[in-house]
Amino acid sequence: MAKHKHGEMDVTEQEKTFGGFLKFAAWTAAICVGLLIFVALLNA
Repeated sequence: MAKHKHGEMDVTEQEKTFGGFLKFAAWTAAICVGLLIFVALLNA
């Protein structure tokens, strides 16, 4: 079995994926807030 050495793994793909996830989450939150404001204005 290979020995694990801390800090040697290439994590660039994981960093790109996590960055994409954060961007997706931020856009989703912004769209939800926008929709809530829109519905609140229509309901007034």
